Amino acid sequence: MKRTASLFVAMIFAMMVFMTDASAEPGSTAPGYPPSITGETGVLIDVKTGKVLYDKNSHIRMEPASITKIMTAIVALERGKLTDTVVTEKEPTLADGTRIYLEEGEKLTLEQMLYAMLLNSANDAAVAIAQHIGGDVPSFVKMMNDKAREIGALDTTFVNPNGLPADGHLTTAYDMAIIARYAILNFPVFRKIVATKTYDIPWQGKEWNRRLINLNKLLWNYEGADGVKSGYTHSAGQTLVASATRNGWQLIAVVLKSQGKNVWNDAETLLNYGFENFKPVSVVEKGKIIASEKLKYGDVVEMETDGEFSTVVPKSSIPITTRTVLKPNIEAPVKKGEVLGELEIFQGAQKIGSIPLVAVDNIPRKLYTLWWFWLGIIFAGFYAPFRVMVGIRRYRRYRNRKYYTPYINKYRLK
Repeated sequence: MKRTASLFVAMIFAMMVFMTDASAEPGSTAPGYPPSITGETGVLIDVKTGKVLYDKNSHIRMEPASITKIMTAIVALERGKLTDTVVTEKEPTLADGTRIYLEEGEKLTLEQMLYAMLLNSANDAAVAIAQHIGGDVPSFVKMMNDKAREIGALDTTFVNPNGLPADGHLTTAYDMAIIARYAILNFPVFRKIVATKTYDIPWQGKEWNRRLINLNKLLWNYEGADGVKSGYTHSAGQTLVASATRNGWQLIAVVLKSQGKNVWNDAETLLNYGFENFKPVSVVEKGKIIASEKLKYGDVVEMETDGEFSTVVPKSSIPITTRTVLKPNIEAPVKKGEVLGELEIFQGAQKIGSIPLVAVDNIPRKLYTLWWFWLGIIFAGFYAPFRVMVGIRRYRRYRNRKYYTPYINKYRLK
C-alpha cells in the first residue's frame, strides 16, 4: 500500500510539473526556460563578448530589409567624413519605399544623410551615401560584402545599400548581430545616431526642416533601449536589430521574418530573457600580476595577463575558476612581454578560455651563469700569477740596474 501511495503521489507531482510547463505562455522568461518568439529566426548576443545567449535558426539565410542599412553606415563611417558634402544625383530620387524626398542636386552632409537613413530609414539617402562613398552603387555594394567577410558575416550577401527586395540579397540573424556589434563597438557616432529619437535636417526649398523620427519603437517604451534598426518589406516581413543597456551591460537581439507588432514583442522577450536569466562576469583584467617565478640563471620574474577575459553566465551557474600554467624550465634572459605561460579559465570542468601570461620586466641572465665567465676566471687564475712573477723579475732587474750602472760609470771615468 505504501509503495502504491508513493507511486500515486509521484504521478500527481509529474502531472503538475507538466501542466505548469504546458501552460507557460509564449515568450516566458522564467529562469531556465528559453523564450518563444514569433519570428522565424532570432538570436540574442552579449555585445562585449559576442557570446550567444539565445538561438532560433540564427544561421538560416533570410531577407534583411532595411536593417541592411547598418552595414551601409559602417562602410560610410569607415571611408567617409561626417562633414563631407553629399550631392544627390538622379538615382536616389527614384528610390522606392521610405524616403526623405531628396531632390537632384540637393546637398546634405554625410552626417545628415546617416541620420536620415538610420532614423527615418530613407532609401534615397542610402543610395546617395553609396554613390558618394563608392562612386556608384555596385562599387559600394562590393565594399559592403568585403566588410561583411572581414567581420565574419560569411552567410551574408548584399545586392543594394538599402535592403529593398532583390534576388540574392540575404543574411542571417547571427550575421546581423555581429554586424551590429561591430558598429556599436567601433563607432561612437553610430551609437549616438541609433539612440536618437528625433532629429531635424534641412529641406531644400522649404522654410521648415525635415523632422526625422526614429522608427525603432523600443526607444520609447523599453527600459535601456539604445538602438539599432528596424526594417520591413512584404517578402522579408518585419525585421529588427534591437539593443539595450542595463547597469552597463548591453545586449543585441535580432529577429527576422516576424509579423506586425510581434516583432517588438519578440525583441522585448529576448532582451528580457537575457537580462533576467544571465549576468556578465569579469574574470580578469589586462595587466593583472598573476604569478612570479624564480628563473634558472636569473632573478624572479613577475607575470601579468596580456588581455582581459569576460563572459556571460546563467545567474544560477557554478563558479568560474582559474589555473596558472607556466612553461617548464623557464631560463633567463627574459624580455618584457615575452609569453611565459597562460591563465586557464574554467567553469566547472569545462575550459572556457585562456589568457597569455607575459613577463612584466626584462630579466637578464646573471653573469656568473655564463660559460665564458668561468673560462675567464680560470684564465685569470693562471695568467695573474704569471704576470705577477714577470713583474717581480722586471722590478728586480730594474733595481739592480739602478745601483749597478752608476758604479760602472764611476770607474769608467777614471
